[in-house]
Amino acid sequence: MPDLGPHAAFIIGAYAIAFVVLGMLTLITVVNDRKQARMLIELERKGIRRRSTAKPLTPSVKTKIIKSKPARAAAKRKPTRVRKPRT
Repeated sequence: MPDLGPHAAFIIGAYAIAFVVLGMLTLITVVNDRKQARMLIELERKGIRRRSTAKPLTPSVKTKIIKSKPARAAAKRKPTRVRKPRT
């Protein structure tokens, strides 16, 4: 073992605490991942699906979104003029 001098206990203790904390964080992450996977399986078994697998919007809903007030106001504004850089 390398000579750590008079602070050996402090150094070894700090490493031990760091390893324990990292181990606990890893364990908590793995346990939470497994819990979330079980919950997702249970919800899918009940018939509740994820939003990412939902059907696309119907045309009537798309039309309502496109014709909202902010979209109409933006359409009325004049486009800004783009200046060419001088060479």
